[in-house]
Amino acid sequence: MVQCVTPSLDLSFAALSDATRRGVLEQLGRADASITSLADKFHMTLTGMKKHIAVLERAGLVVTEKVGRVRACRLGQRGLVAEAEWIEAHRKLFEARFDALDKIILEMKQEEEDGPANESSPGCAEPHGG
Repeated sequence: MVQCVTPSLDLSFAALSDATRRGVLEQLGRADASITSLADKFHMTLTGMKKHIAVLERAGLVVTEKVGRVRACRLGQRGLVAEAEWIEAHRKLFEARFDALDKIILEMKQEEEDGPANESSPGCAEPHGG
């Protein structure tokens, strides 16, 4: 089996596949927050939020730091550059394939429109007038 995706992309796409984790990233994009305040904001238990934060940390998207009795969260330094590059490369691939499909469909429509003229071309039998 061929593996084309790097492990860091696997971790980040897995982290981004969950709506709560995407919401946490959006929230942390506005301001740093404690795990407790994030749990309150997303109406979930502290344990549940800690699990989401752990997934985001493993992906390098969030960094936590213990400040006194509070664990503060902020966006990680890594960002989503590699993920954006992967998506852009595949977006271009899909765009090229759809452009090629559009061209084929246009050629087929043109052949349909030109159909009667092509029937008299060499190799096509002319109807006998009797």
